[in-house]
Amino acid sequence: MSGRTFFGAGFARGFSKAWLAAGYVFLYLPIVALVIFSFNDSPIPNVWAGFTLKWYAALPGDREMIGGLWLSLQIAFFTACGSVVLGTLAAFALVKYRRFTGRTLFSGMVSAPLVMPEVIIGLSLLLMLVSVQRVLGFPERGMLTIWMGHLLLGMAYATVVVQARLQDLNPQLEEAAMDLGARPWQVFTLVTLPMIAQALMSAWLLTFTLSLDDVVLSAFLSGPGATTMPLVIFSRARLGLNPSVNAVAALIVLVVSVGVVLASLAIARAERKRAQDMAAAARGG
Repeated sequence: MSGRTFFGAGFARGFSKAWLAAGYVFLYLPIVALVIFSFNDSPIPNVWAGFTLKWYAALPGDREMIGGLWLSLQIAFFTACGSVVLGTLAAFALVKYRRFTGRTLFSGMVSAPLVMPEVIIGLSLLLMLVSVQRVLGFPERGMLTIWMGHLLLGMAYATVVVQARLQDLNPQLEEAAMDLGARPWQVFTLVTLPMIAQALMSAWLLTFTLSLDDVVLSAFLSGPGATTMPLVIFSRARLGLNPSVNAVAALIVLVVSVGVVLASLAIARAERKRAQDMAAAARGG
């Protein structure tokens, strides 16, 4: 006798909803508490002393936090763009070219950052960059080296996302375009790219988020004057937090939430348009 039959369908539904609600509370209650205490008048983060906006008003004067946030946003933007470009090329090679010399090695090297600890990646990159700098005098540890480390990690995630979408594409559409006289680069830009646009957007958002909150690689690859926002928060957390950190986190939550909503709406609109086009094509056929 199954648990559903023994306890009843109503109990099963209620238990599932309660378990789902408990999971959401566990995930989002700390974020809600962080946003609420960002308006706390007390300098002690977890002791409520009244409502205030002074921590938000003091943010423009916190040059260390604003500088770290701006640096993190720059690195995350360039990391997301570079990861999507390189990840798309790698995924295209793995999906479209099933056999070529070194394919297994290439696939393993692309996927290695996914399973390798970030400490090992950061340490190996640091040793390599120190050796290169000793010989060539370049590059200095800073924004460029952090971007290189984040790009290495982000490319692996972007490749997985784009590769999954490419494997689901109907190859007959590309073959039809080639039969009509389209060249390979035209097929890629006019047929393949529009069909994987949602995957590209998902990969961009994923790699942007991974770069924005990365601590381990940034700690290994940062240099003087190149401290990202997660490193600033981490250093302050060891000395004792104050509500200004909560205020920065609340603003980031707001920006990320708005970005996710806008991206979701854009993806849903594109999916509806794609479904309508397919339905119109089926009716026309």
